[in-house]
Amino acid sequence: MQKRKKFKWKTEMVGDIFIMNSIDIKPNYSAIARKYGINRATVKKYFEAGGIPMKKEIIRKSKYDEYDELIKEKMLDSTVKISALYQYMLNMYEDKINFTYSGLKAYVERKGYRTIDENIVPHVLYETPEGEQLQCDWKEDLSIHTIDGKIISFNIFSATLGYSRLHVFIFTFTKTEYDFFRCLIYVFKKIGGLPKIVKTDNMTAIVSLRNGSRKKHPAVLQFEKDLGIKISLCEPRSPETKGKVEVSNKFMDWLRPYDGEVKDVDDLIRIINIINKQCNNQINDRTHIPPIKLFQREKEYLSPLPSNILLDSYIKNIDTQEVLPTLLVSYKGSKYSVPKKYIGKKVQLVSESNELYIYFNTELIACHDINTQNTNYDEAHYSEALATRLKVKQDEVEEIAKANLERFKKLEEIKNEF
Repeated sequence: MQKRKKFKWKTEMVGDIFIMNSIDIKPNYSAIARKYGINRATVKKYFEAGGIPMKKEIIRKSKYDEYDELIKEKMLDSTVKISALYQYMLNMYEDKINFTYSGLKAYVERKGYRTIDENIVPHVLYETPEGEQLQCDWKEDLSIHTIDGKIISFNIFSATLGYSRLHVFIFTFTKTEYDFFRCLIYVFKKIGGLPKIVKTDNMTAIVSLRNGSRKKHPAVLQFEKDLGIKISLCEPRSPETKGKVEVSNKFMDWLRPYDGEVKDVDDLIRIINIINKQCNNQINDRTHIPPIKLFQREKEYLSPLPSNILLDSYIKNIDTQEVLPTLLVSYKGSKYSVPKKYIGKKVQLVSESNELYIYFNTELIACHDINTQNTNYDEAHYSEALATRLKVKQDEVEEIAKANLERFKKLEEIKNEF
């Protein structure tokens, strides 16, 4: 029998099988196979499938499969967003991967590692004129694990220019009135001028709340007067009145994929600075322009900075010292280290709650526990400086550094015996 065209025998055979199924007759596979000139096993496969057999699913290998375990692990943390994971993987693997955000998002959703959040709360969009407003806020009580399992607890002071959306993120350990002034002054110097209004929430560092009324601290009122700016307080629990900084704070979710992978505080600050730069170079969803580009227009509308003498007068309890070639500065009879690039530069020492914070031009560069030891080297600072003098591998440098720092410790113990 001449073999029929594929589409025709399928149609007719499926009709025969359907009739047999409807009257509960088991077909003669061999007879049907001879009738249509096909294999007996093919007839059996069609009958058992009720007509048209299911096509075997073709599993195609994805370029994301190689990183599946990492993607799954990061997505187990519900606070890690897919956009944050995407940026993290680009930063970690650079040119080794050829990912797109849409491709990674589709992969995560197809694998069931993350469902789409439909509980989105809307709020009205608004715009502010150039140089009009700086919105600022704390991202409070954050923590991240280092590679060796230690926990770094910290805060982020987040400031955003209302027109350009230029962001400035500043690492802090505390949220005092001093921190508020220090961070604002750093932002003003960073952007090269003053906005008319600084809009913030009801920070306890600058506002007293009594019986439902809000009152700015006297130093804050003087700060406004001296700089010729207005510090405007948002209504409590109303983030929409300070929406641009609330949006910028969401970018700090980019930091979460680094949990368990930072070396120390210096490394954490380095990563925050990278994220800050990326935020300012990324096209803004609202303006469709990168903040760093739109800032070139906005900066022309900022008021001139006052004198450094006036600005520095608000950074209290400061001891300014020049860093010695030993990397050390002195505080109450003990010496504390800073990174080697600050040798010969003037740094500021500030003590808060038994911690010594060391700044360079309002940027935090080192933090130490205040103690009575004669010499307090941070291991990372010591290793970095030692590496410039020793022509050995980094692993050997670190071993030598640890051994030498241990000798410092033993000398302290011997000293205490006398």
